[in-house]
Amino acid sequence: MADVVAWLTTSEASRRLGVDQRTVYRLIDDGKLTAYKFGRLIRVREPDLERFLESARISPGSLEHLRRDGRRGERRSRAMAAG
Repeated sequence: MADVVAWLTTSEASRRLGVDQRTVYRLIDDGKLTAYKFGRLIRVREPDLERFLESARISPGSLEHLRRDGRRGERRSRAMAAG
């Protein structure tokens, strides 16, 4: 027997992501989130939403440029002083 696929509406997907429904439509239109159209209905498979979430995961240390504590500047200063 085939596995049952859980389908989400764009409204359900937006609630799970914590974003506006228009953001979900934009993600779909940009090709970042896979979706399916059945007549006028747009649905997202739960595994596709999970895959999108994994692809959006932030790697540790990748937001260093957003820090306000000056740590990036300290590293740069130390590197310049050592070099």
